[in-house]
Amino acid sequence: MNKIIRISTSCQIGCVRSNNEDMVLVNGRFVRNDTLCTSVEYDESNECRLVFAVADGMGGHQAGEVASEQVLIDFNYFINDLPNGLSICEFDESIIKWLDSINRKIHLMGVSRPEHSDMGTTLVALVFYQNRKYWLNCGDSRLYLYRDGSLSQITVDHSLNTLVGESKHSNIITNCIGAGCTTSYIDIYDFTNDVMSGDTILMCSDGLNDMISDETIASIIQTGGDATQLCNAAIEAGGRDNVSVLLLNL
Repeated sequence: MNKIIRISTSCQIGCVRSNNEDMVLVNGRFVRNDTLCTSVEYDESNECRLVFAVADGMGGHQAGEVASEQVLIDFNYFINDLPNGLSICEFDESIIKWLDSINRKIHLMGVSRPEHSDMGTTLVALVFYQNRKYWLNCGDSRLYLYRDGSLSQITVDHSLNTLVGESKHSNIITNCIGAGCTTSYIDIYDFTNDVMSGDTILMCSDGLNDMISDETIASIIQTGGDATQLCNAAIEAGGRDNVSVLLLNL
């Protein structure tokens, strides 16, 4: 049976930063300093391949925006080039190999151009593959599930607050792609049985959750707010960082 995913995304510079190092991937389309509202149709009874992601770049001299763009472009190609028929374990192994490959690529880009030295990015993603849904996370960008008025953070931040057991988010991350991180890892989870029709998936950079609370986020979604309204709320609260939001209504 065909199903429709309604999508809204917004990727904004905020009030303080001089450039936007975030980028959003919407099934082959890349969004930065822009908004996008669209929908995709998929048939769960057939082969379905969709990819959605948020990347929050880091590094001076605009290098962060280079890293986030390069990683999302590479990730989009990688997912679409995966062979059919991979098992869950084979899918996981492929992602881990991709992480090693993209880490080397980002490192070499930094070596060849000193202004890109130590650039890096987070990555949070939702992938539809072989009638299954996988979430992936490297860094402190987040994936939330909204259902029946309740918002739950699904991913775990790879950041200092997680290590020390504090609930307040820390901007010091302990894992990412690039940025000299030689021990990068990626969380991969088969999310298929945890989501249902009517759920909303939210992916965001920390420019959203650092500026407004989960309760405020949930309230905006509950009243029909889209990605632009969520970004605007973060900007109105101070907008100290770039802010990116990707909402998927399943």
